[in-house]
Amino acid sequence: MTDSLIQVEGLSKKFCRSLKRSLWYGLHDIGSELRGGQRNNTNELRAEEFWSVKDISFEVNRGDCLALIGPNGAGKSTLLRMLNGLIKPDQGQITMRGRINALIALGAGFNPVLTGKENVYVNGSVLGFTKKEIDEKYETIVEFSELRDFMDTPVRNYSSGMNVRLGFAVAAQMEPDVLLLDEVLAVGDAGFRAKCFNTIMDIMQHAAVIFVSHSMPQIARVASKVLVMEHGRCILQTSDVGKAMETYYSTFTQCEAQQQISGNGKSTPRWIRLEDLSGNQINKVAFAAPFNVSCGLAIDPGIKEYRVQLDIRSREQQLVLQFSSEMDGVAFNKTGDVVVKVGINAMRLSPGQYVMNLFVADAQTHEVLLAFRECLSFEVTGNIVGYAPVSQSGDWTLEPAR
Repeated sequence: MTDSLIQVEGLSKKFCRSLKRSLWYGLHDIGSELRGGQRNNTNELRAEEFWSVKDISFEVNRGDCLALIGPNGAGKSTLLRMLNGLIKPDQGQITMRGRINALIALGAGFNPVLTGKENVYVNGSVLGFTKKEIDEKYETIVEFSELRDFMDTPVRNYSSGMNVRLGFAVAAQMEPDVLLLDEVLAVGDAGFRAKCFNTIMDIMQHAAVIFVSHSMPQIARVASKVLVMEHGRCILQTSDVGKAMETYYSTFTQCEAQQQISGNGKSTPRWIRLEDLSGNQINKVAFAAPFNVSCGLAIDPGIKEYRVQLDIRSREQQLVLQFSSEMDGVAFNKTGDVVVKVGINAMRLSPGQYVMNLFVADAQTHEVLLAFRECLSFEVTGNIVGYAPVSQSGDWTLEPAR
């Protein structure tokens, strides 16, 4: 089925930086509406106002997951709150069909005084379920949330992770037509997150999902379309997740890596760079393209043998690749000024920005001669995105069935 469940046309929302002015503008707008006029919804901003969301349009069909990505302050949460009816847009139109459920804040929709069990019934009633229908789903909700021992405890005593467990369990089992998720899964533990993402994939079979996250592996896993926002505006809307990630990373201000050098001082860095196969310095690597990492080092003459290691981390500081001369059975013995190179035939990293760490250690004593963290930053480009940050090649064959 491809029926449209969410349609957004020219959606805009403005806020005021001054609380005093905001209250005055609010009273003025309410007075205009009561007199049968219009809210102040022109394109002109009043003093100290700014657009939190400006002229956003999109459509989400049943079976789609639209990911909203962008830096903090891009307007993603404001957009979700308008979709959920928590705040009123200044311009534009929202059309949503079917049963809507949202997790846009920890414990959103829960009464902190009521117990977990009572909140399940209240939440279900708001979604239009009868008590009998909630009775039938209750055990499944408790089983999914893994909170059986705490269902008679007031929600105000729940941890943030417990709030998410109960909220997502209700959202999943109440069979919504539209599910809105705003970064709430980030506080869950690894096991529960895995369960949630499997459930999201199931929900997408019969619902439309809008998902906000700063985790690009999560986006790659569930998103069928991506909308990239910056300063309240849409700068890209695409089904090409790789291109969306590249655009997302480009929204951050480019800055030098926060380099840190430590060790016993018996090795010092001269330079480190990426090179193409012709020896030209580069700072971008195409997906699966061969290149070299070249390190200029000074090694103390007293060192008899040493080993070199390179770590590659994502922008989220996740260790994704490691190159170690020790693992490859290689040790170096030349001292003074040297150049250590490692050739990389095909680094299959998902598109994005990465940093490199360099380590030099005494091969005999294992003492760290040099630890050069974030010595280099670079970008991987391409349109191939895997759920895992690294996709390794294999030997593929095709044989006739026997």
